[in-house]
Amino acid sequence: MSTSNEATTINIMATPFDPGELTRQLSASTTTCGALVSFTGLVRDQADDPVNTLFLEHYPGMTEKALEDIVVEARVRWRLGPLIIVHRVGALAPGDPIVFVGVTAAHRGEAFKACEFLMDYLKIKAPLWKKERTPNGERWVASRCSDNAAAERWQDNS
Repeated sequence: MSTSNEATTINIMATPFDPGELTRQLSASTTTCGALVSFTGLVRDQADDPVNTLFLEHYPGMTEKALEDIVVEARVRWRLGPLIIVHRVGALAPGDPIVFVGVTAAHRGEAFKACEFLMDYLKIKAPLWKKERTPNGERWVASRCSDNAAAERWQDNS
């Protein structure tokens, strides 16, 4: 499922994506922004046990709405140009791209801060659930205190 407006693209997808192509699309979408910052998250092959597969579930409609709300908050904090958020769902293998956040802004400081903010809030506010499949069985991945701490720092800060 994908939602977009003139400057924001949000896509939750079960198929692979190419971070380089997304970066090229974002770069081609503006001539007024001097900075483009992106983050690509990859599936790790190690947690407590070796990870064979990571399975992600989401709540269609609710996930996109949560991401749209996070983008609105980022746009209140910083003057941003076009941006793209892509998140995979379904079965992923170690090394697969799982998330892409790309942000444009007039200057690098805003772009770096906004990209980090979007990723921090995505980790705690988007309704996405992860299940690891390991040689020892399956387990749901609990949220981490470090993710909450990363997001909390933005409460008093822009």
